[in-house]
Amino acid sequence: MDPRWWAVVVLAALPSLGAGGEKNPEAPPESWTQLWFFRFLVNAAGYASFMVPGYLLVQYFRRKNYLETGRGLCFPLVKTCVFGNEPKAPDEVPLAARAEPVETSTTWQALKLLFCASGLQVSYLTWGVLQERVMTRSYGATATSPGERFSDSQFLVLMNRILALMVAGVYCILCKQPRHGAPMYRYSFASLSNVLSSWCQYEALKFVSFPTQVLAKASKVIPVMLMGKLVSRRSYEHWEYLTAGLISIGVSMFLLSSGPEPHSSPATTLSGLILLAGYIAFDSFTSNWQDALFAYKMSSVQMMFGVNLFSCLFTVGSLLEQGALLEGIRFMGRHSQFAAHTLLLSICSACGQLFIFYTIGQFGAAVFTIIMTLRQAFAILLSCLLYGHTVTVVGGLGVAVVFAALLLRVYARGRLKQRGKKAMPVESSVQKV
Repeated sequence: MDPRWWAVVVLAALPSLGAGGEKNPEAPPESWTQLWFFRFLVNAAGYASFMVPGYLLVQYFRRKNYLETGRGLCFPLVKTCVFGNEPKAPDEVPLAARAEPVETSTTWQALKLLFCASGLQVSYLTWGVLQERVMTRSYGATATSPGERFSDSQFLVLMNRILALMVAGVYCILCKQPRHGAPMYRYSFASLSNVLSSWCQYEALKFVSFPTQVLAKASKVIPVMLMGKLVSRRSYEHWEYLTAGLISIGVSMFLLSSGPEPHSSPATTLSGLILLAGYIAFDSFTSNWQDALFAYKMSSVQMMFGVNLFSCLFTVGSLLEQGALLEGIRFMGRHSQFAAHTLLLSICSACGQLFIFYTIGQFGAAVFTIIMTLRQAFAILLSCLLYGHTVTVVGGLGVAVVFAALLLRVYARGRLKQRGKKAMPVESSVQKV
């Protein structure tokens, strides 16, 4: 990488320029060990301490042809983790196409659609409000004390993943699933990128407003297309490039026209944009890697379980290495409100995943995409009302351009489907948060 780019990243992380959001004037100066760039490197080193030995073990078993020569008590475990239980079938459709719903009354279908839309909106709007509350406000504040703010984004990622793992595990036990065939280690790559994208998402809220983050997430279709070309060798229609361009224009209008947030500086904004770029890049890789994993016979809930399993292993291991796990638990003990917010945040995340699967199964990906696009618009409005963010007229027009482009993508996909053409698969929705 060009050294000048590293200079930009380092300058963005300098303590004299670097903490966004509300600042307590009486708080001590931030230590360099608390800078987001340093924490990112420490977290990455923690994940590497598991990934590198695991990768070496996988290569060792493959070189030794352990599938043919292995015996003993560990053989089933090694086979499941390294080789999988059945061969990959790239030409098969791993999951049956969405079954057309049985003829029911229009009223019943409307009620089901209302249930799905309400569940998705309540789950993810609540999740968004709590996410901003946890990352940008203090806990335990009194008339004489400013309170303290929780700063460990990785701990929040772990809390979300634990509950999602439990929900997916119970669902797999109670409901019949396809025979699992993917080598378990392949989930680790999607888990790693998913954990890093979630960390960047939480961390970015320390530097940029929630509406800015939502707009950046809405524009991730652009890097998803780039990753699709690099990872999956996909080709795209002209309308897909057109809508991607409109999204870029809308986001640029919003970012360039919106006034600065209180207590912000050019460096904090730069830090936030770098973190948002990291979130989008990691999340785009996650989506494309999950799409590749669906070449094995598995359900979306099995994917959810596998990804969250490795995510829990990575985050628990990294937190233990840093000694931060107990500190996060102590913070929950000191502030019961934070514990309640964290629990509700995890519940909304897990329930939102189940609503995603049910909505796509009942009404298809197009209806789901429309609901989630409207949810993003409502999230921006709700954040502005609750937390006092300002949006100019030009910024509002930019938001409108982004969501109009997203709805145009849904319409164009529907027309292509009606003509019998194969549209680009919808971006993976297994790990949205």
